[in-house]
Amino acid sequence: MGLAVLYSRALTGMEAAQVTVEVHLANGLPSFTIVGLPEAEVKESRDRVRAALQNCQFEFPNRHITVNLAPADLPKESGRFDLPIALGILAASGQIPPESLNDYEFAGELALNGDLRPIRGALAMTYHAANCGRAFLLPEANAAEAALVEQAAIYGAKSLLQVAAHLNRHEQIPRYSPALNGQTHDYPDMGDVKGQNHAKRALEIAAAGGHSLLMSGPPGTGKSMLAARLPGILPQMTMNEALESAAMQSLAGSFEMSRWRQRPYRAPHHTASAVALVGGGSTPRPGEISVALHGILFLDELPEFDRQVLEVLREPLESGRITISRAARRADFRAEFQLVAAMNPCPCGYLGHYSGKCRCTPDKVARYRSKISGPLLDRIDIQLEVPAVPQDALLQQQAGESSAAIRARVERARERALRRQGKANAQLAVAEIETYCRPDEAGEALLQQAITRLNLSARAYHRILKVARTIADTAGSDKVAAAHIAEAVQYRRMDKQG
Repeated sequence: MGLAVLYSRALTGMEAAQVTVEVHLANGLPSFTIVGLPEAEVKESRDRVRAALQNCQFEFPNRHITVNLAPADLPKESGRFDLPIALGILAASGQIPPESLNDYEFAGELALNGDLRPIRGALAMTYHAANCGRAFLLPEANAAEAALVEQAAIYGAKSLLQVAAHLNRHEQIPRYSPALNGQTHDYPDMGDVKGQNHAKRALEIAAAGGHSLLMSGPPGTGKSMLAARLPGILPQMTMNEALESAAMQSLAGSFEMSRWRQRPYRAPHHTASAVALVGGGSTPRPGEISVALHGILFLDELPEFDRQVLEVLREPLESGRITISRAARRADFRAEFQLVAAMNPCPCGYLGHYSGKCRCTPDKVARYRSKISGPLLDRIDIQLEVPAVPQDALLQQQAGESSAAIRARVERARERALRRQGKANAQLAVAEIETYCRPDEAGEALLQQAITRLNLSARAYHRILKVARTIADTAGSDKVAAAHIAEAVQYRRMDKQG
């Protein structure tokens, strides 16, 4: 009888729990059994592993084969266990040395000819494997992604034959060395936008403080164009932010090395479901709000989204996390995204347009705007009108200020906030707002007037203070003055209309 033990990983949200793969060969009628709460994709490994071993000219043991994936109460999904199961059979039958398995963790889906196919979640698995002190051996297509974890030892293989040759010390697989230096990204430039200086100023403040933003205006005023250029004026991603963002995209199966350290920009269609936005499924996967981690979630035509879909954004906008609970399992995902939304001011879209062609009644306008609930609107820091651009502004040849110039100011303002409090202004808690965002006497008086006249909620009050703190940072001011409060109040357009 033969027994082999090796290691792999199972994904549970952002966690990658260690899985011990035990393969036992016993006398008796030939059979192949996989136990340990395997889902359908794992059960199908039996046929893939059998075909891969035979097509690679290995001997498939004609014995009673039992594969145990421990711990038994942890659900196992996807084809990532194909490679460790196949290697366990080879080790238990004496075709590779069992002692060579102890220094590695394995993951990979097998083709019927023995080739290794890429898997999702490689980055999350590698991070946890590196903390355990083991190297990670996985498909070559995932090697560049996995090697983003600096302390990890990564070995990328093309096929089962190559892995067996490496473990038998016949032909060693070289350790993968990433090459990421000098990688740059071309974002759309803010200089392409003509006019809309007020909106550009609001985007600069939103970028500096990490604030959510809602733009309201007629069709063709540049709302989508402005939103697409917001990533280009955001501060460069730190290494930790880039790693977290890449790991989340890897879990969703959408990570590409060409987008390393590029701010995510997600723009789901207004027909998207609540599960598409927040994540879900029988095996919980991240949704758009998590894939947009440390980046932008752009919701165009906001009132066209189903109201119940929009309401699921309320909790993650506050907490920066989302918990997906199912009967059999629960998964926690990060959701620290920057919401940018756009909408028309009325059903026809032309309310306030200089052409005067809007014929919507006040009742129709009120019904249209009521599709966005007050609690959700209250959570959006900056709300501004984007009016139609005058014709003379469209005809001018002079380019606007470039994204590079705006980003330089944004980075200086963000650096002030990080030195002061260690986080962006939008992430300040209530106690921290009282400490870092307290206005001077004139600013306090102006804010009291705004609260009374606009009938602002406590949440809106705190968000005005956070935006005012960011405005002060962009101006290089240590104190929040009345002018900063006044500008922040101007960014609560929907409160005035309410």
